Amino acid sequence: MNKIIVLSLFLTIGLISCKTSEKKIDKLKIAKQYYKALDNSDGADMKTLLTDSLVTKIPKYDYIQHHSVEEYVEKWLKWDSVFDPTYKILQIEQENEIVKATISKIDKRIFFLQQEAFITHEILRFQNNKIIVVETEYVNFNEKVWERNKTELLNWIDKNHPELNGFIYNQTEQGGVKFLKAIELYKNR
Repeated sequence: MNKIIVLSLFLTIGLISCKTSEKKIDKLKIAKQYYKALDNSDGADMKTLLTDSLVTKIPKYDYIQHHSVEEYVEKWLKWDSVFDPTYKILQIEQENEIVKATISKIDKRIFFLQQEAFITHEILRFQNNKIIVVETEYVNFNEKVWERNKTELLNWIDKNHPELNGFIYNQTEQGGVKFLKAIELYKNR
């Protein structure tokens, strides 16, 4: 009888351990799929990974943005895709119910403004196995270079192509197209 109780206890512990491991793997898998969807600008896949709304935060700059999943995909993801981004996971791990990742991102806009990839530490928070919050900390944001290049671009566009003014804050696909056009015109001046 004692052997049956001990065996049952071990089986129960084993099953609980397996379920805990599955949860960790699932959140890591979801996070990896999220970065793959960003890298591929895959709106359909992105919609399956996010809750009905997504909160993006950059605590250092007191930035908090609430997006519906549709808005995030239709506006921001399409804007981001214009610049042909490359996202790379440098490190990723799950800690309890969150996933922490170190990410490298480069695209035509970032390369022009910063001249190197962004490295970020990101925390992904989940609700019902979907991403609800992404917190970002920039590791290597070179504000001096970024601001100098942005100011030069905006001043040149203002003088030479005022029809493109306003692109800098327009995070839609159309705004991204204008931003990329401004960069190309500036480079070819």
